[in-house]
Amino acid sequence: MIIKILIGALLLFMLFNLFKAMMIMLKNDPSQPSMSKFIGRRVMISALIILLILVAMATGLITPNPSPY
Repeated sequence: MIIKILIGALLLFMLFNLFKAMMIMLKNDPSQPSMSKFIGRRVMISALIILLILVAMATGLITPNPSPY
């Protein structure tokens, strides 16, 4: 159960970084950090989520649905 909460929290953090990058893109303020910082965080977090899911499936913490229908 804790692994699902962790994945959900990482997805929310990824979404937060996406909207933060959008706000920086719309404002175009040179004093703000660059948009690529937040987009890079988003890519790193998505890679971490995929890796976490693969490790959790390999160790048996989560099991995939046996049939898609």
